[in-house]
Amino acid sequence: MARELVYTGFMSLDGVVDSPGGKSEGHRSGGWVAQTPFVPEAFSLKAEELTETTALMFGRRSYDAFAAFWPGSEDHAAYKDLPKYVVSSTLTDDELVDGWGPITVLRSVEDVAALKREEGGAIFIHGSAELARRLAEADLIDRYNLLVFPVLLGAGKSLFSREDMDKRNLKLRDSATYSNGVAKLVYDVER
Repeated sequence: MARELVYTGFMSLDGVVDSPGGKSEGHRSGGWVAQTPFVPEAFSLKAEELTETTALMFGRRSYDAFAAFWPGSEDHAAYKDLPKYVVSSTLTDDELVDGWGPITVLRSVEDVAALKREEGGAIFIHGSAELARRLAEADLIDRYNLLVFPVLLGAGKSLFSREDMDKRNLKLRDSATYSNGVAKLVYDVER
């Protein structure tokens, strides 16, 4: 059975995924997740994902950002020894961090497609909006796990392509809303 490729992330109502954690990421309204009142159950999706995740995938910039923090983070300890895949045409093996489980560099969308054909469980993409767009355009994303926040940011990286392409239907797998206005939306890509 082919591996499932799941994009998971925080998104504003207008589709921006840029800088949810802080201004250091480049968006002038950065930190918008932390500026929303914290309701623990609104983040239950993240705990649910831990039971499904068999590997992680990142684009180059997201890898650099997460690799600087996640290996030593108690909040992300469950991910430490999982296999990781970084899709990059420029990353070299000597730039990979040590002590964060096996890390494989994939050079192309075709390499991702080949990985998906292998046996194994779900691979989760965190951050990496540009990578997710490219993979969606190649019809490689199988599911979206989204926490949509009640903010409009106007500018920033969008998860979804603005290219004129064939319509893709999504099937709602799970949804919930929370007292802080966050909505959980889990969609399967129909094929």
